[in-house]
Amino acid sequence: MDAEEKHQPIPLVDLKTQSRAIKADVLRRMEDVMDNARYILGKEVADFEHQFAEYCGANVCVGMANGTEAIHMALRALDIGPGDEVITAGNSFAATAFAIAYAGAQAVFVDIDPDDFNIDTSLIESAISEKTKAILPVHLFGQPARMKEIMEIARKHDLRVIEDAAQAHGAELEGQRCGSFGDIGCFSFYPGKNLGAFGDGGAVVTNDPELAERLRLLRNYGQKQKNQHESLGFNCRLDTLQACVLLAKMQHIEKWTEQRRQVAQWYRDELVGSELLLPHAHTDSRHVYHLFVIRTRNRERLMASLAEQNIHAGIHYPNPLSTAGSFQDAPTIPMGLPVCTEVAREIVSLPMYPEMTHEQVKRVGHAVCQIVQSQEMSSELV
Repeated sequence: MDAEEKHQPIPLVDLKTQSRAIKADVLRRMEDVMDNARYILGKEVADFEHQFAEYCGANVCVGMANGTEAIHMALRALDIGPGDEVITAGNSFAATAFAIAYAGAQAVFVDIDPDDFNIDTSLIESAISEKTKAILPVHLFGQPARMKEIMEIARKHDLRVIEDAAQAHGAELEGQRCGSFGDIGCFSFYPGKNLGAFGDGGAVVTNDPELAERLRLLRNYGQKQKNQHESLGFNCRLDTLQACVLLAKMQHIEKWTEQRRQVAQWYRDELVGSELLLPHAHTDSRHVYHLFVIRTRNRERLMASLAEQNIHAGIHYPNPLSTAGSFQDAPTIPMGLPVCTEVAREIVSLPMYPEMTHEQVKRVGHAVCQIVQSQEMSSELV
């Protein structure tokens, strides 16, 4: 690596490189939409829905405006609302909890497994009450939640299961794709996701044709035909132009996923032996590394020192969901979410994107190890 490369910025996420690679394909598809004025629910939406359902191993995909609305509409399709409780993990992005509130239900936050950052399945049954209607696991950072255990609990207590797979496109548990285990799987296509649009976008997948029909009505003003409103509905359709982007990216999603997994392995090779806690990957799962999240007790110093070297890290997420103003009175199992709270103080997301080179990963890894070693030496001198 030459001197100039050593000082080039390494972003947390690089969207420009990927966009350049598919630009011609996207513009070709968008030009066809514009030439034929297929702006709302054009055939590209249906084409994408077909491809994405097949990719997820589900019977049906219904495009949505964004990932938050995907969860919101999933809850409504299952008739979950005021007076109902939905069990979810305490450490997701706020949209997971917001969607529950949008439906009028109460979120019940359960603590996480410190190894994989996903909901601790051993705590779920203690969170179930007579008001519980659903479990909403989150496949955080691209690591599948323990869906076999979750589905067993759901069957035992006659509960619905909605998967938040916003960070887990293509992730697998025992060969089965995330999003296809529960009643409905919800995805986000926010630009930074493993499969991202050039703006907002989302989708739900399901194997239940009746639920699929409800979801189609909910996203489009409750109408099958224009001005024939069969039920209450919303305006949360996937834009046709965004479907063009997603169709172009579907041609590369598996290659990009394997590149992410390679980057993760390079990180492990570089960081092995350090005092850092590295992401756990279950042997029966395919982790797709939406993020590469490490744990350290000296987060602020690590991030500041990396920034000085033009390496940009992040935090996903700095606070448990139960600390947000809207949810401070929500039930937590156990009280205060001790593991979520501890993990939130220590997590750091290192740069992760498919186009990262081995040299970039080496540079990040070397910088991290040097900073951590200097921290250890400083603590020994105190």
